[in-house]
Parts: sequence; C-alpha cells; structure tokens
Amino acid sequence: MNVCPLCNGLRALYFFCPHCRTELEDQGKVTDYFGPYSPYMEIDRMKQVDGYETTWRNHECVHLFYCPYCGEEEVRFIKE
Repeated sequence: MNVCPLCNGLRALYFFCPHCRTELEDQGKVTDYFGPYSPYMEIDRMKQVDGYETTWRNHECVHLFYCPYCGEEEVRFIKE
C-alpha cells in the first residue's frame, strides 16, 4: 500500500516561493477542492479524475502549496 508522507504526517517537506522565497504552506490534496464530499472519497478513485494522467500510475499525491506573503500558488507532486 502506498501512502502520501504529507497526508499521513510521516515527513515534512519544505518548498519556497519562486517569487519572494517565503516558505510555502501545504494546503492539502488538490482533489480535496473538487467539491464538498471530495475529501471523503477514495483517494485512488480521485486520482483517476484529478486531471493529471500520471498520478495514479506513478503513485503520486498532488498537493497545493500557498505563499502567505505574496499569494502565489503552486502544485507539487509528492511521491507516495
């Protein structure tokens, strides 16, 4: 079974804003923003409709990161 280290609190990853170099904040999985029930849906099923062709096959969890300073948003693929 593959699990996301960020979703499960197994590891901390740090990314920095490409514009202002402020540390980005993890806002969770991109699929959690699809609708009111999407955070409760099966993760592997949501990967099949997340808009990224490789996430299910490559065991990646797509996270949204946000810069609290300048408002920049960035999507990162986290290896499970």
